[in-house]
Amino acid sequence: MSAVAELETKPQTTTAPPITVTPRAAEEVKRIVDEQRAAGVLGPEERVFLRVSVKGGGCSGFQNKLDLDPVYNAKADELFEINGVGVVADRKSLLYIGGATVDFHNELNKRGFSVSNPNAKTTCGCGSSFSV
Repeated sequence: MSAVAELETKPQTTTAPPITVTPRAAEEVKRIVDEQRAAGVLGPEERVFLRVSVKGGGCSGFQNKLDLDPVYNAKADELFEINGVGVVADRKSLLYIGGATVDFHNELNKRGFSVSNPNAKTTCGCGSSFSV
């Protein structure tokens, strides 16, 4: 069954998603997807999701990870539509990043995505890993 068919059969909930994606971050995700479509990396109708996950590693124990992923597994993942972007997170990662905010910065000294996680008790000096 395709990811789109699974989306249509999965019941949608009306509760607020446990992750926030700012409008600025959503627009950047859409821009990247459009750029990949124009380059032929993605097909014109191929759906991709912003996958937000947590991986072991880094200075403090865990790292946030953001990817574009065409795979949505209804058995292991939660799917949210946030600011026009399909966001996927595996249930295990949601234990660590529930309440997190994904933002995008385009400033002189800071460009890129960031994840602000209220569950992080400590972070490393570079800000790329955390502990709970």
